[in-house]
Amino acid sequence: MNHQTRVYNSIFEMLPGEENPSPLVRINRMNPSPDFVLYAKLEWLNPFGSVKDRAAWEMLRDLEERGELGNGRGVVEPTSGNTGISLAAMSRARGYHMRAVVPNRVPLEKKVLLKIAGADLDVVSDELCPAPGAGGEGSINLAKTYAKAQRHRYALPNQYENEMNVRAHYRTTGPEIWRQTEGRITHLFVSLGTCGTVTGTSKFLRAKKPDIKVIAVQPSEGHDVPGLRNVSQLGVSKLFDPSLIDEILEIDYKLAYRRAMELFQNEGLRAGPSSGLIYEGARRIIERDKTGVGVMIFPDDIFKYTANMVRHIPSLAEGLHA
Repeated sequence: MNHQTRVYNSIFEMLPGEENPSPLVRINRMNPSPDFVLYAKLEWLNPFGSVKDRAAWEMLRDLEERGELGNGRGVVEPTSGNTGISLAAMSRARGYHMRAVVPNRVPLEKKVLLKIAGADLDVVSDELCPAPGAGGEGSINLAKTYAKAQRHRYALPNQYENEMNVRAHYRTTGPEIWRQTEGRITHLFVSLGTCGTVTGTSKFLRAKKPDIKVIAVQPSEGHDVPGLRNVSQLGVSKLFDPSLIDEILEIDYKLAYRRAMELFQNEGLRAGPSSGLIYEGARRIIERDKTGVGVMIFPDDIFKYTANMVRHIPSLAEGLHA
């Protein structure tokens, strides 16, 4: 592979790392303070479209190294979409089958993408998935049942408990940010889901700079932002370490969609709703702290959420039909 000429022998060589980081792009028109440098880390430019490429690859490689895959054995995973899409695409490209167990409130776009990527799909009802859009207990238990009852057919990475999820970000995301900001970072802005991103990235950056401020942004109760959890929903994750987080801001989830649209229209960043929520949290901290160098980890782009966008911003549907 050659990162300078961008010539690769396989898609896997394009996965992010310190020598091939996902881009940092400075926020300009929507930065509320001229003395605070704010960057967005664009994880949708990873080869399979989201920050979850990192965890999916780390977990899949670990399963391969332990001899858990192959000879008819593939992967089953509970997912709100992004991890499943990454796992499905990677698994199929390496010759394994994959089954994704998803809540039915996951956007249609993500369900279709999972099938396009080659996953078999089980859709779990809302009653069995009390955490909307986040892969709740029902889907997790069904995936565990598959892995236990059909051990010959399925290995379960389980992003909610697998330390490889944390290691992926300790090994890649943290070092990338440190190098890209030349150690000047003062604030890290993230969302909460499986918590692999915040735990792994924060561990690395705190080892380099103990006084870095780690700000987690959570959606308000009743949210429909896929992949995100608020603290009341985090019991499902074994990777959440509150000691690595300085503040948790709760933001009205409806703002996630409005801010996502504003980021596209004002900064040219096709940010998804989770990115919109993170931006709103960063904006509030910047108005308070005034100075610093901040990095927002933007998990994915808007293309998987167009139906949700229309629901929250009905004016987007105007003029779509002749």
